[in-house]
Amino acid sequence: MTIAQRIIRIKNHIQKLEAEFHRPSGSVTLLAVSKGHSSESIRQAQAAGLNEFGENYWQEAQKKISELRDLPIRWHFIGAIQSNKAAEIAACVGWVHSVDREKTARLLSMHRPASMPPLKICIQVKLDQEASKSGITPEELAPLARLITELPRLKLCGLMAIPMPRENETEQYQSLLRLSQLLDKLNQQTGLKLNTLSMGMSDDMDAAIRAGSTMIRIGRAIFGERQ
Repeated sequence: MTIAQRIIRIKNHIQKLEAEFHRPSGSVTLLAVSKGHSSESIRQAQAAGLNEFGENYWQEAQKKISELRDLPIRWHFIGAIQSNKAAEIAACVGWVHSVDREKTARLLSMHRPASMPPLKICIQVKLDQEASKSGITPEELAPLARLITELPRLKLCGLMAIPMPRENETEQYQSLLRLSQLLDKLNQQTGLKLNTLSMGMSDDMDAAIRAGSTMIRIGRAIFGERQ
């Protein structure tokens, strides 16, 4: 199956799930996670109708952004941010999904060029007690959100999470629903109107859309196994 054929299949599946779970048509954005895949594969996906692409590793992302400057791609950075790379990231992407501390937020705002729109931000929340995963605890969420809204070159949009793998769709849904509930609680606490939930990947997209995801991050189901 080609990349274009996989994209058609996934888009049709998203439309089916939107209807099944009474979501508005078009309410779920498909973010193609292209880490480990070539610029040529990204070109194929873009030609098939995708414009949102996410990368996890800055050195790899930087190379692709340079090679694909001729395409109208909106780049999302979804990986851990090293302080010494924050300036480059802030100048090159439209979204960062992985902000989980004040220092990172301040660096991104400081280095976002005034000539560019504010950098769109999701706060990464740790839903499970996994030492290997980044993210803040739910208790730390409101203070960081308030800080980000005060930084001049950032626009806080919502939350992101990477939950632990679960045994079945019911457990996936229950885990992902927590992020949706945290967003509702945050909006109530702060008076904000954040509406982005970046959650759901190739193995749990059904549960994520049911739980309220507005942006699913799909890699393998589009591009196949990493090269």
